[in-house]
Amino acid sequence: MNLELTNKQFRRLLDMAYIGNWILNSTRGEDRFKDYDAVESLLFSQAAQGGMPTLAEVWRGEVVPSRAFVEGGIHEAIIEYENNVFFEILAEDLARRDMDDVPIDESNYEELTSRIDAYIAEFEEHGTDNILVDADNIL
Repeated sequence: MNLELTNKQFRRLLDMAYIGNWILNSTRGEDRFKDYDAVESLLFSQAAQGGMPTLAEVWRGEVVPSRAFVEGGIHEAIIEYENNVFFEILAEDLARRDMDDVPIDESNYEELTSRIDAYIAEFEEHGTDNILVDADNIL
């Protein structure tokens, strides 16, 4: 297969490959999806030919994203995504809890979305500052 990309498109592809592999493998420890690592390595091995030699390096015999790439801001995008997902999941979980975890259907969907929106608005204004947990009930 041949794929023709501009340097800018190839740079974006490197970002997407890194982000995708990070999401799939960053929490897996030694049980990584090695086939995704291999694709990432293949793409980053082409960085020098694309005029971006500082974006890849060899580590333990494998081509990997370089320290310069990893520390160049890509994790800010990942963190923003993780924060958004965290608050969306938390808002939905709290809204469902408030509704006693009843099954959601067309009769109560609007109530659920209204509660989610209210939690999202709270989180946008105050983050987690107003979340209280009774630590005595945790243990």
